Amino acid sequence: MSLRAAGSEPVRARSSLRDIVKAGARQVADLLLPPLCPVCRRAVGAHDLLCPQCWAKLRFIEEPFCPVLGVPFAADLGDGILSAQAIADPPPFSRARSAVLFDETARNLVHQFKYYDQAAVARTLVALTLRPARDLAREGTLVVPVPLHRSRLWQRRFNQSAVLAKGIAEELGLRFVPRALIRSRRTRQQVGLSQKERQANLRGAFKVRDAQRGVVAGHRILLVDDVYTSGATVKAATKALLKAGAQEVDVVTFARAGVVPLG
Repeated sequence: MSLRAAGSEPVRARSSLRDIVKAGARQVADLLLPPLCPVCRRAVGAHDLLCPQCWAKLRFIEEPFCPVLGVPFAADLGDGILSAQAIADPPPFSRARSAVLFDETARNLVHQFKYYDQAAVARTLVALTLRPARDLAREGTLVVPVPLHRSRLWQRRFNQSAVLAKGIAEELGLRFVPRALIRSRRTRQQVGLSQKERQANLRGAFKVRDAQRGVVAGHRILLVDDVYTSGATVKAATKALLKAGAQEVDVVTFARAGVVPLG
């Protein structure tokens, strides 16, 4: 899958029947519904494009960054230097990476994806998240989404993390395991909670299905969510996977919130 700003040269796609079918379907969609930028609604060349103005506003997370949390540094501090947060509160996962900072443009993309179920936005987010996901994934890695509780899934109709995880797995040729983790109880909304309250809210909220323990045990896991905020959600999910015997867990998200480059 390729992602590009409107007017830029596309990356050559793999030649396969699946790609040909996808391309044909997108051409039909472009004819029936004129493609618009999902952020600002300007006309663009295809449904999975951002306009040049919105593309330029995305703040991609590039090296140098903390090798554990993926928090960007303002300057190169040398190999193996960890952020203060990673030292003070080591996470249960091995590495976390995100594609972009969670600014206004990224927030609009996530909002369109999460609440309006737009397939074009999903393709955009998958394509953007592929770069950090590819850096974390190895042969045999299992791709697992952060689950929603069944009541929230019924309200929203789909799990945005599962859509993102499935697209990443397909592009990287990895096994997608959508039902490995379950949210065993409904938790409060995390917005407005302190770090300690977030951790308490999610304590014991995730578990690996009994039928999936044999699948998870001994494998590296790529845990996928849409936004990394405080890290409480992915930390709780990671602990459940490790408890079930996962060898190692890495985390990838489309966006990372609350980040100020460190110096």
